[in-house]
Amino acid sequence: MPTSVPGSSQPTLTGRPAHRPRSRPGGFTLLELLVVMAVIAVGVSLVVLTLPDGDAARLDEEGARLTALLESARAESRTSGMAVWWVPRPAVDAPVGSQGEAAQFRFVGLPRALALPARWLDARVSAQVVGAPSIVLGPEAILPAQRVVLSLGERRLELASDGLGPFSVVEPAPVEPRQ
Repeated sequence: MPTSVPGSSQPTLTGRPAHRPRSRPGGFTLLELLVVMAVIAVGVSLVVLTLPDGDAARLDEEGARLTALLESARAESRTSGMAVWWVPRPAVDAPVGSQGEAAQFRFVGLPRALALPARWLDARVSAQVVGAPSIVLGPEAILPAQRVVLSLGERRLELASDGLGPFSVVEPAPVEPRQ
């Protein structure tokens, strides 16, 4: 027998009350959404700060590549007994190769069969040998200390060898003030 006491609900055919207690509406509050967006913004900013600069990464890649090329040419020079030089070329002086591309540097003294690259991976890279027009790679076991500066935009990377060891990235030489 159904009761009609105030506050009691009438059962339905399923045996459940017809009125449900009032519950929180579905979805998120504005405050919850703002907190989630703030957390995402902080995470994205941390990721962006840890990404390397594009030009710096390209210049590092070119430096590692040039180091490997110089050491390869040095080894070839020592095994063949022939003198080898690495000569950077200014962009205005670069001859066009057989594939229609401009040579940006060249290895003088290597046999043609050993075709080392003559272009940078990024065409904006330039190189300058410090204190000489070229780098001497051999065949002597002891060579003079040599430096080359790679540039990409405002970025600079310096590679050096003391004449005994391999070329590696070094801190730039200090510039003495002029008086």
